[in-house]
Amino acid sequence: MMTIRPAARRGRTQIDWLDSRHTFSFGDYQDPQQMGFRTLRVINDDRVAPAAGFGMHGHRDMEIITYVLDGALEHRDSLGTGEVIRPGDVQRMTAGTGIRHSEFNPSQTEPVRLLQIWVLPEQSGLEPGYEQKNFPESEKRGRLRLIAAPDARDGALTIRQDVELFASVLGPNESVTHTLRDGRSAWVQVARGKVELNGRELVDGDGAAVVNEKQLEFKAG
Repeated sequence: MMTIRPAARRGRTQIDWLDSRHTFSFGDYQDPQQMGFRTLRVINDDRVAPAAGFGMHGHRDMEIITYVLDGALEHRDSLGTGEVIRPGDVQRMTAGTGIRHSEFNPSQTEPVRLLQIWVLPEQSGLEPGYEQKNFPESEKRGRLRLIAAPDARDGALTIRQDVELFASVLGPNESVTHTLRDGRSAWVQVARGKVELNGRELVDGDGAAVVNEKQLEFKAG
């Protein structure tokens, strides 16, 4: 069974420097029917204006994945980490017992677009941590590239939950399949473009909850 979450029905926060679409309830956008999927709690599609960003703020007991689509995002945190995240980079931050961080667009001219994904951790009170890796487009072209997993296999980031995150870049008429193990479900999020998922069309910003299916078949439009 597949349930599509259309992009146009997402919540939205729009201020002078931020335009954010919320797949699930977040901040002032609250919908009791959209509180997450399994341990997936947040998918925010953020566009941050040049020379602007999120000031220092705190999180706890959450696995936070940042995936930059366009531009660059400068990250600083209370662990002493200072990194710039660019397209192809993926960041994992374990908030655990508590972490403070800021996210800023360092460009004076170009906006940054990113997906921020929050996953509930396997347990509360974990030690805070940070990890960042680059996954070049060549590793995602025409295939599903594992980018986060609890066992960090195949060079993926480590995530403290029984989930696996994949990314793919498909050209026109390219396709890829993924077999779900027994008892597993999936959430599919289209970052940009258009794709058919098991014969149903999804476009930029659409999401889909997949339950009780054996295989996912993706075909680019």
